[in-house]
Amino acid sequence: MFMRAILLVDGRAELRDVETPRLGEGDVLVEMRACGLCGTDLEKISGRYTASQPVLGHEPAGVVAESLNPRVERGMRVFAHHHVPCYECYYCVRGSPTMCPHYRATNLDPGGFAEYFRVPRFNVDRGGILALPDHVSFEEGAMVEPLATVLRAQRRGGIQRGDSVLVVGAGPMGDLHIMAANHAGAGTIIASDISEHRLSFASSLGAHHALRSDEALPGEVRRLTDGRGVDVSIVASGSPKAILAALKSTRKGGRIILFGVPYRGSTLDYDVSELLNNELSIIPSNAAVEEDTVQALELISQRKIDAAKIVTNRYSLEEFPQAVEDSIQGRIIKALIVNRLP
Repeated sequence: MFMRAILLVDGRAELRDVETPRLGEGDVLVEMRACGLCGTDLEKISGRYTASQPVLGHEPAGVVAESLNPRVERGMRVFAHHHVPCYECYYCVRGSPTMCPHYRATNLDPGGFAEYFRVPRFNVDRGGILALPDHVSFEEGAMVEPLATVLRAQRRGGIQRGDSVLVVGAGPMGDLHIMAANHAGAGTIIASDISEHRLSFASSLGAHHALRSDEALPGEVRRLTDGRGVDVSIVASGSPKAILAALKSTRKGGRIILFGVPYRGSTLDYDVSELLNNELSIIPSNAAVEEDTVQALELISQRKIDAAKIVTNRYSLEEFPQAVEDSIQGRIIKALIVNRLP
């Protein structure tokens, strides 16, 4: 049995006819219905991504087509997590599960941009498949993973009620940060980006101020925060300039959450003494684990965060190149790849 799938071949994303994955004991086969196109997918295609193996598509939702695992029944509507830690190793038991050596060793086969994909037993047995309630759409299910990464980052960064927050980079992930910060009870939320279209969209999602990302940004942020700077800056971009803007816009004793993955070879021209003198805390956050996906699905299911609101455009597998082009050119906010099987 053959199917269609988007594969990364010699640095190019290609739609190919491939054999449908065969299941081993405990594996699950899912028919993809929706899968978000993430900025990390774009970076993998361009060869600039540094944090994972080159598998495309990690925000999928669909229907279980076949199951060899007693935890999962055929016909279930599900979200599937691509990376799952072991929860037993040195890193896991000491609070660093995304650093687990098993975390990136498994993945969806052949990736989420396929008519069908295999979820390995390792993931399934550790909670990597979540059943979607009937009222949660596949589009909303595809937002579980990205929202989960945002929730973990904000938990690590300790966002508290009333905090002033700067989100540097108002793309899809920055937009989710804005919505999550609002849900957490943040006070003033400032969005910054080079795109007026993205800034307008961020305002519609709850950003109180939308500022252009340029050299004047830190001064504008301080003006809006009585000269102090924000309590928390979230860098939702991989650009070194975005990191520098966050460092200069954060108050003494504040926190900077590094969320966007920097490109390979990125460096900063920054006086490190400022970190000590101003007691700035830099908190990187990489991906999410199952407590985060469970929380994300609960918030989506309970309509507390309308994560699917960031989806502005939908494409078939055949239209994948157009989805990539539209995303790179900034013509859209968030692309969703939809499997149009009858």
